[in-house]
Amino acid sequence: MSPDGSDRLTLTAFGQTGARSKWRTEAMRSHASARLIFVARGQGRITIAGLTSGYGPNNLVFVPAGTMYGFEVGPAVFGQIVTIPRAMMAGWPEESRHLRLRDVAAQKVLATHFDHLERELQSPLPGAGRAAHHHLGLLSVFFERQLAAQAQDSPDRRPQSAAARLVAAYTDLIERDFHDHKGVADYAAGLGVTPTHLTRCCRRTCGRSALDLLNDRILYEARVLLRDSDRPIREIARELGFGSAAYFTRAFQGRTGQTPSAFRKARDIASGDGQIAPGAQAFTALGPAVRPGPTGAL
Repeated sequence: MSPDGSDRLTLTAFGQTGARSKWRTEAMRSHASARLIFVARGQGRITIAGLTSGYGPNNLVFVPAGTMYGFEVGPAVFGQIVTIPRAMMAGWPEESRHLRLRDVAAQKVLATHFDHLERELQSPLPGAGRAAHHHLGLLSVFFERQLAAQAQDSPDRRPQSAAARLVAAYTDLIERDFHDHKGVADYAAGLGVTPTHLTRCCRRTCGRSALDLLNDRILYEARVLLRDSDRPIREIARELGFGSAAYFTRAFQGRTGQTPSAFRKARDIASGDGQIAPGAQAFTALGPAVRPGPTGAL
């Protein structure tokens, strides 16, 4: 799990990024604090705990802390992400949830909640942070009510399948152990299945192999460490479980098309943190954030 730069209430916009910046949303990662993703427009696919689903306008996706996820951001996609502090998790689900709001009245209420939250997070007035926290509480009530209504209409039973449960357990192990440079066979053994069966289930739930999910998570962490620190590449390689800097460089270049050094040199050219749409701004309960934490706002 990647540590958050802070455990504060934040609201961050996201939208289309360049080809070299897609990893900032698409690569598998997790956070120490939960996320609530609001898709205002556009559509794509999101993978949570190894289960891929489509998303569209007026969708709300809750991602618990420590849960591995990533999502596509196409040219027409725009939305916002709320970082939910651990101290404010009361009322939020323990597992990931995906709401598709089709009722126009509910869509308007949701937009109002986000408008009020953003206004207070930007406000210099006394008590603005406290007001923002209260608006987050109201948003949790809205989410709970809509979740109950959706469960009655069209419950999603895919997460209950044997394949989905196995892949979710696999992603949990990846988050716990990816620094140890274990292979798919090691994870499969820990789960009591063969690597072939694990890969078959991964392809069934998200269209990717078990190895691809593992490598994606490791390379996301590598990019974050290269982007947000000046640590020697050999130290980063060692932290991620690579036997040598040369081995790490070959793996990184094979996956990204850049050497770690070239990626690091390009970080100052990239616009902002990359987790934020160009021209967008992140806000926290203490006012506008100049820059999100090490893993970005997403």
